[in-house]
Amino acid sequence: MRFDIITLFPELFAPFMASGVTRRAFASGQVDVRLWNPRDHAEGNYRRVDDRPFGGGPGMVMLAEPLARCLAHIREQRSAGETPADPPGTPAPLLLFSPVGEKLSHPVVAQWAHSAGAILLCGRYEGIDQRFIDAEVTHQLSLGDFVLSGGEIPAMALLDAVARLQPGVLNDEGSHQFDSFNPALDGLLDCPHYTRPEVWRGQGVPAALLSGHHAQIAQWRRHQSLQYTARLRPELIATARAAGQLSRQDEAVLARLPERTDCSPRLGKQVSARCLTMCLLELPSPRGLSRAVPAALVLPVAQPQPQPLR
Repeated sequence: MRFDIITLFPELFAPFMASGVTRRAFASGQVDVRLWNPRDHAEGNYRRVDDRPFGGGPGMVMLAEPLARCLAHIREQRSAGETPADPPGTPAPLLLFSPVGEKLSHPVVAQWAHSAGAILLCGRYEGIDQRFIDAEVTHQLSLGDFVLSGGEIPAMALLDAVARLQPGVLNDEGSHQFDSFNPALDGLLDCPHYTRPEVWRGQGVPAALLSGHHAQIAQWRRHQSLQYTARLRPELIATARAAGQLSRQDEAVLARLPERTDCSPRLGKQVSARCLTMCLLELPSPRGLSRAVPAALVLPVAQPQPQPLR
């Protein structure tokens, strides 16, 4: 697969592509990444790529023409050679990282991981001339409800997520199948993990993991996954249940959990200090540490004020 990246800062990608386990995918060409600077396709002595917005306001807007020329050059390169990246009549999609885009998730990553690649557009400044977006952009993605200074970090996030799903990139090819949100876990959160020493600062490893009994270990991990997901990401439980992915045993585990869904800030409800404190106290420790909540996290509980006598 091939990803062409349009960016004003191509130098940001060099250390990313040379580090970590995913570098194997980039070094081998399994994930072919090519960088293009729209400034190389701008006119004038200053190679200007932005200008002030019509209607006034702060910031600058990326010009459409340098981007259009850069895109045309990329498409020409992708269709050239004996083994073109894009077959005739099937141009690569142009993906823009934008606040209005679809939220990046595991299903989205898996879709791109099984594709032939794409052209990634990294915006800067206040944005890109909307006329170019309307004419050329086919997909838009977002990392979440926040704003970055450019699209380079989201592009790296997508490349990293796609690269680690390629065969042979990870030391254990099956390890990614048990990551959080993976279909192998029915879209749930992964369970907690432990390693040596067996006792660390007085905290031991769960007995099930030391039993050597594979079925017992698998059951413990499933139960932990269910509990974590129910308490931290209850919407994932609802999605798995709607898809018929929870067994009777799963539902029995969930039925034994205390009802605390009203305390979840993810549900968008206002919570009292007492309720939030109780939820923090009851969360399982993700690393086998003490369940004691730091004093800074224990919220004061408002005491009823005496009413004045009338």
